[in-house]
Amino acid sequence: MPDESPAPFIREDVAKFLAFLKMMNTPGSHELGAIEGRKAMRANASLADRPVGELAVLRDISIPRAGGPAIPARLFDRRDNRLPGPAVMFTHGGGWVVGDLDTHASLCAEIARTLDLPVIAIDYRLAPENPWPAAPDDCEAAARWIATSPADLGLAITGLVLMGDSAGGTLAVTTAMALRDAPAAMPVLVQAPLYPAIDHGPDYASYATFADGYFLSDAGMRWFQQCYQPDLTHWRGAPIRGDQTGMPPTLVLTASLDPLRDQGRAYAAATIAAGVPTVYREARGTIHAHLSLRNALPSAVGDLGGLLATLKPMIVEAEAARVLAAASGEPA
Repeated sequence: MPDESPAPFIREDVAKFLAFLKMMNTPGSHELGAIEGRKAMRANASLADRPVGELAVLRDISIPRAGGPAIPARLFDRRDNRLPGPAVMFTHGGGWVVGDLDTHASLCAEIARTLDLPVIAIDYRLAPENPWPAAPDDCEAAARWIATSPADLGLAITGLVLMGDSAGGTLAVTTAMALRDAPAAMPVLVQAPLYPAIDHGPDYASYATFADGYFLSDAGMRWFQQCYQPDLTHWRGAPIRGDQTGMPPTLVLTASLDPLRDQGRAYAAATIAAGVPTVYREARGTIHAHLSLRNALPSAVGDLGGLLATLKPMIVEAEAARVLAAASGEPA
């Protein structure tokens, strides 16, 4: 019997972009391999996303790592002088295999400008050279370092906003869970995972529905998992498997045409069920990683603006609660 379910809504610019990709028949990272896939993502980012634009501060920094080389990072800030306040730590997507400070520079710069907060992007170790749990180890270490307001950073940090897209959204959540269980020098104020890979993908209907022809493919996702080798029974490999009680206020974004969509929906439901203040947003008619495709997908400009307009008051409210708790002598 033919499938009579209605075709999903697709925005005009998204439909044109997907048609272009089909016509070009460009190989994915899973076909290119890790090294060439990284080069391709870097090259495509310069075409598909917007220019970084003007900032007062755009500076590479190094974060110490116990027992190994430093973690590269980059500071984005619209101001060159700040009073004490929150900072965003951003972890990039790319399946834990591709992506770096350059591929997400435009997105980080726009977050810094719109939120008027410093953004520190983390260049965590990638698989397959460094499989799980290297990436969550690096992100947790980076968050703890940032929370101490180190002199190299030149900022007085009062709280962290943990934000990331796709694989980086997963890392934002695992970092928030780690810092919930063993607090850092400053609290996590808000977590904002963007279209995260939060569980075992094939367990969700959207994984099959959008497995081919919607930018992120089943073949690509399986290859990423093979490279990363996470333990999907452990919360650091599949965060939804862990207890969400006591997590910080949460903003979850999904895209309606994303194979990972239902994972994001399930994670928002899990945080709500655990009593965590949660906002869920779904970008209708668009695809995975659309926030990093704003040149190719002009409609994503509005998606990012709406997301950050939602996130900003959440940060303000959480920071106010921290100040009140500190004044009353309560734990942050």
